[in-house]
Amino acid sequence: MSARYGRVLLKLSGEALMGEQQFGIDPAVATSIAKEIAEVQSLGIQTAIVIGGGNLFRGLAASAKGMDRATADYMGMLATVINGLALQDALEHVGVPTRVVTAIEMRAVAEPFIRRRAVRHMEKGRVVVFAAGTGNPYFTTDTAAALRAMEMKADVILKGTKVDGIYTADPMIYPDATKFESISYIKVLEQGLKVMDATAISLCMDNKLPIVVFKLRAAGNLRRAVLGENVGTKVTA
Repeated sequence: MSARYGRVLLKLSGEALMGEQQFGIDPAVATSIAKEIAEVQSLGIQTAIVIGGGNLFRGLAASAKGMDRATADYMGMLATVINGLALQDALEHVGVPTRVVTAIEMRAVAEPFIRRRAVRHMEKGRVVVFAAGTGNPYFTTDTAAALRAMEMKADVILKGTKVDGIYTADPMIYPDATKFESISYIKVLEQGLKVMDATAISLCMDNKLPIVVFKLRAAGNLRRAVLGENVGTKVTA
């Protein structure tokens, strides 16, 4: 079975690692995600990952309560590094060589981000986990995912979420919300759909990079998305 995409960027929220917990990292959940990624790697697909930090710290929430926004955002970036290391550990336990690459230098735990080196890792069959967002406050990890996808020349962004695609409203709150099979970038922006933030969507639109939003915790979904099967919702021009 041939894959539709040769190089993918997987965007995971920090909450993806929480499982049923209210906070932190569930090692069993990290392992199950790692196994899904290993399956994709076994198809010969080059994989990069951008991970959020919302399971440990939310910069936006902290700044809303009076903390300096830039400080709060830097703390959020550090949370993504913790998640990146947890994911690296889970991936290597299932036999997938992995490198954590950070936008904020911390050489004792991860490599600094050097674009060409990151590309080389992927060419050699290693998974690259991008942590610390863009390295700048005021930018989300969604924007970091769009940016890294461009830099890595990825064919698609695969955004793993709790729901199986993009809906007219939050299906968790509004059961009568309807799902889009596909949608344009402009519609996402016009309708204010909470897929990714506007900066990330605009960046993908300007560079014609497709986004596939799919349910992460359904076994085999990541593999199906990579093979180009009809899973989730596709955002294109």
